[in-house]
Amino acid sequence: MPFITTDDGTEIFYKDWGEGQPLVFHHGWPLSADDWDAQMLFFLGQGYRVIAHDRRGHGRSTQTAEGNEMDTYAADVAALARRLDLRNAVHIGHSTGGGEVARYVARHGEPDGRVAKAVLIGAVPPLMLKTAANPGGLPLEVFDGFRAALAANRAQFYRDVPAGPFYGFNRPGAQVSQGVIDNWWRQGMQGGAKAHYDCIKAFSETDFTEDLKAISVPTLVLHGDDDQIVPIDDSARLSAPLLKNGTLKVYPGLPHGMCTTHADVINADLLAFIRS
Repeated sequence: MPFITTDDGTEIFYKDWGEGQPLVFHHGWPLSADDWDAQMLFFLGQGYRVIAHDRRGHGRSTQTAEGNEMDTYAADVAALARRLDLRNAVHIGHSTGGGEVARYVARHGEPDGRVAKAVLIGAVPPLMLKTAANPGGLPLEVFDGFRAALAANRAQFYRDVPAGPFYGFNRPGAQVSQGVIDNWWRQGMQGGAKAHYDCIKAFSETDFTEDLKAISVPTLVLHGDDDQIVPIDDSARLSAPLLKNGTLKVYPGLPHGMCTTHADVINADLLAFIRS
């Protein structure tokens, strides 16, 4: 299997399929590159080179005890981009992966001239945590609850999240897919408990405000207005105005995991943006 080795010895697994303009997909917590199957196959068929990696501590990458924070995540992506010599790339991030995209593009991708466009989907920027400067955020107790549930029974926690709010399967009339739930659990349990625990702090307490302000490439912000994981009013509606060249598209009634539940809709809009 293909890996790169970072300066601290971490092995980062990646997939690299096809030829053409590179599209780089950044997954959410606590998942892996496999969460992008519906997008990877679609865009491969459209003639693009598609790349997705397992973030350190996730999936098939090294189960790291250290470096589980956004600066290192972005540096890992920069190392991958250099190794694969990715240029004119479109970086697409979901949830925590959206934060990773924002930090990578701002600090590495644009300065190195490697990025053409960016997409943030159900993404955590600008800041999830409630603070004096961010009074609309979620209280620390919410994320402490995540940590407690992970430490007490990670296997059950990773059933409850996809079976409920992640895909909106807790909504009346939802078409529940047991296969989707099982696939989320499979990906989550493949990663490391310590890295996943640390990543909760990374996605909830990292302030991406300055990263967003620094990004000048065209950036598409996609968000479902029934996102129960990353509420739209605390994220996308605040992020889009901070971008120099940002566009916000809101999907009425769609959940956090809309790239899976409504892949046809999301893929079509991504394709239109990439081609524009």
